[in-house]
Amino acid sequence: MTYVQARDKKGRKDLTHPEPPEPLAVPVYDNHCHLDIDDGEDPLGLDEQLARAERAGIAGVVQSSGDIESSRWAVSAAERDPRVLASVAIHPNDAPVYASQGRLDEALAVIDELAAHPRTRAIGETGLDYFRTGEEGHAVQLTSFEAHIAMAKKHDIAMQIHDRDAHRDVLDTLARVGAPEKTVFHCFSGDEAMAREAADAGYWLSFAGNITFKNAQNLRDALKVTPRERILVETDAPFLTPVPHRGRPNAPYLVPLTMRFMAAELGADLDELCAQVAANTLEVYGSFA
Repeated sequence: MTYVQARDKKGRKDLTHPEPPEPLAVPVYDNHCHLDIDDGEDPLGLDEQLARAERAGIAGVVQSSGDIESSRWAVSAAERDPRVLASVAIHPNDAPVYASQGRLDEALAVIDELAAHPRTRAIGETGLDYFRTGEEGHAVQLTSFEAHIAMAKKHDIAMQIHDRDAHRDVLDTLARVGAPEKTVFHCFSGDEAMAREAADAGYWLSFAGNITFKNAQNLRDALKVTPRERILVETDAPFLTPVPHRGRPNAPYLVPLTMRFMAAELGADLDELCAQVAANTLEVYGSFA
């Protein structure tokens, strides 16, 4: 079981999917989700996930990955449905696991092969995570991260960054080796200062449902200083479900809750913000058609 799959349900009481919110009038895209994982009591298949998303005004999703199996699943889903694009990678918390098995080079070779698929539009999620991996695993994470950066450049596709408790090292690594042209901080977790630095470097900041959490003032501050042309939205489904459904399974059809919250925080017109975020997503990942 991989890191992404192993995130548990501790403290969660209601594992049913929430009722659909009011649809968005101007469609947007969920630029990071894990539809191969559904930990609710009423699991939704890919077809139902996409149907619900479309009814909610979500025009497409980027299916992100963390290991060989999920990366292959992402490419398969993208081949099957034009509303899906694939992002493939070895998650930073899984890189030390593959290394301990003597399989990291093999795993990276598989990701490199999958990255060549025309429906693969990003490498991710990759990066550094000092929260779940101890210091003994940091060197392997860095090796894997740098290999993923090279792959994104080789295939001329975007890169989705996973950054947890490693802000400075992630930014410094990107500056040292050179970031891919289109670099996205998935589920941005920094503060206002980091947001300014990332945006100044030309990176995109993707905000998830946790921006609605009471204890996430740092994310709201970061959003307010991020140029509109650098803002993306995601679910990280089935995780990080926005208020008022925090703790229940997340899904792309709940993106409207996050978009409405972001528009309110910015004092922006919802339709105009949706149009901008949709345009940003297409600039990063290309057409879904």
